Amino acid sequence: MPAVDRSAGEARPAGAGNPAADERPTWVVALGGNAIQRPGTRGTYADQLERVRETARVLAGIIGSGQARVVITHGNGPQVGSILLQNELAADQVPPLPLDACGAESQGLLGYLLAQALSSAFGPAGPQVANLLTRVQVNPADPAFADPEKPIGRYYSDAEAEEGRRRGWTLRHDAARGGWRRVVASPDPEAILELEAIRTLLDRGFVVVAVGGGGVPVVRDGEDWVGAEAVIDKDLASALLADAPGADGLVLLTDVEAVAVDFGRPTQKFLGEVTIEELVRHQADGQFAGGSMGPKVEAILRFVRGGAGRLGAIGDLDAAAEVLAGRAGTRVRSGVPGGPEGGPTGGQGGGQAGSRAGGHDSAQAGGRAGGAEAGKERST
Repeated sequence: MPAVDRSAGEARPAGAGNPAADERPTWVVALGGNAIQRPGTRGTYADQLERVRETARVLAGIIGSGQARVVITHGNGPQVGSILLQNELAADQVPPLPLDACGAESQGLLGYLLAQALSSAFGPAGPQVANLLTRVQVNPADPAFADPEKPIGRYYSDAEAEEGRRRGWTLRHDAARGGWRRVVASPDPEAILELEAIRTLLDRGFVVVAVGGGGVPVVRDGEDWVGAEAVIDKDLASALLADAPGADGLVLLTDVEAVAVDFGRPTQKFLGEVTIEELVRHQADGQFAGGSMGPKVEAILRFVRGGAGRLGAIGDLDAAAEVLAGRAGTRVRSGVPGGPEGGPTGGQGGGQAGSRAGGHDSAQAGGRAGGAEAGKERST
């Protein structure tokens, strides 16, 4: 059962209780790590709670009217790292948890914070909020398992790294920072197991918090579902989520104003409204780093290629209203000239392509992005 926050009263937005009559646009809004923890803070519970409340107030001004069906996803990088460290430090007192369980723990914590803050920001007349622990299927044959490269947790000394190898970890040395870092697989997301529950909650008028941290990675083992020692990129998982119900828009809110080309050079330029072809060309030229902007650009491309009339956007969380209104950030549209008009505040979906029940396959176009730096997000 999803954890349903009922503190927002009995009010329901248009369409609730009558899904067939709900013509509101559907949006997936993905929050970067800066939505939960500001860079430079210690990341205490109080720090995170304060930042989440700030984020909720920004979002309430955009989606609190209930004029759109909205799913909110979020990163969990710093939080799952802290949980892993707590497991290590207390290992002689409390049996440690595997990585997938740590990811699930972070989903519950951050989803709780977001549900509390959003319900308060929406007020009693606003939509209710449901936080849904989400599992995401990955392929055990994904090449990422043979070549893990996603760093997690803290830096280790040589002796600590040797102990980690005895536990079966893969570690890589970071000469610049003088330590070893554990790396794990980051496989492509293939299916969202709680998708029907998300659809049902949207149809009933809830704002849904789901696919936190990219979802808990799971694989099939015969008839059983088994957690995987991996992490899923939250932007790629958000693109898969947005594609499945045929959403009108995917908005990735981070801590940079837009996607940049020639990042850090005198010729640096931020991209505004771009075509799919332009973005693909920059991607092929190696403009977007795999550990920062690359997955975001890939996620947007996967989504907009999946259907006509879709809008993908990347921009600064603190300028979210401007990004959604088309006055800030990087925006790319598909199919219909002009694309959807307005965002969750405008109520104009545009290009609502028939059924909301599109499949997973169209979100899988394209491979992993890599290359040079292009607009670096501090945490995902």
